[in-house]
Amino acid sequence: MSHDAVLLPEPTFIDVDGVAVATWLLEPDGPPRGPDVVLCHGTPWSAAVWSAAARHLARHRRVRLWDMPGYGASAKEEQVPVDLGSQMRRFAQLLDRWRLSAPSVIAHDIGGAVALGAHLLHGRDYASLHLWDIVALEPWGSPFFRLVSAHQEVFSQLPPELHAALVREYIAGAARQPLTPAWVEILTEPWLGPTGQAAFYRQISQLRVEDTRPVVDRLGELRCPVRIGWGEDDPWIAVEQAHRLRRALPGDPETTTLAGVGHLGPVESPAAIHRELDAWLAERLTSRG
Repeated sequence: MSHDAVLLPEPTFIDVDGVAVATWLLEPDGPPRGPDVVLCHGTPWSAAVWSAAARHLARHRRVRLWDMPGYGASAKEEQVPVDLGSQMRRFAQLLDRWRLSAPSVIAHDIGGAVALGAHLLHGRDYASLHLWDIVALEPWGSPFFRLVSAHQEVFSQLPPELHAALVREYIAGAARQPLTPAWVEILTEPWLGPTGQAAFYRQISQLRVEDTRPVVDRLGELRCPVRIGWGEDDPWIAVEQAHRLRRALPGDPETTTLAGVGHLGPVESPAAIHRELDAWLAERLTSRG
């Protein structure tokens, strides 16, 4: 497993819905091929999960990333709502701020629900949509997730050392392939300190299946080409959901599963992810041509 492409440049902050959102723009050396690519992360991650893929794709494409409010380098204040409904609305607004009428969107985990919500509930169009191990169909949320959701205030008062150990173990447990210490620290760092610790438990407590149900009810209305990718050994969202999602979406979309990969495909198996994304985007470009 490689961890040499985990760093992004310093973010640019954009005010979206009164909240400071960390964003990144990676430009190719020459003219970009096809529409802008937008990468959406999930929980408890940040744009760092997609950093290797972003740098790979930016050789030939204009690539944009963002940290959802409550995550990564974006605002984590207590008054900032981090429920899925708010994130869907913000993503729609961010696309408007970027003046993107139909980008190619690649989304992971709850980023999939957010991207689907901006499309199906807020009317934003995509050139294509690639969904990786996404949160949408029920059930979702591990036993730990549900425990924290019910006892946010108790967990937020854990001693800092105990909290840090818990988060590291939680993050490491998402992968089938062992994460390097560097990756564990990169993914853990935003959740440390008083602000990060409170934000970690707050975002879990505000994630509700009620916010994905309106999206699931409208999956048959998807208006763009879509592809599904999944880790066959995902311990958080079983690969069976990939096949259920395929049946729920129009057009019988192609589904790729990666053997020996867990929930963190972009980190666990970057080379395979990059090949998949290259093939998908090239296919869409040929189709558009």
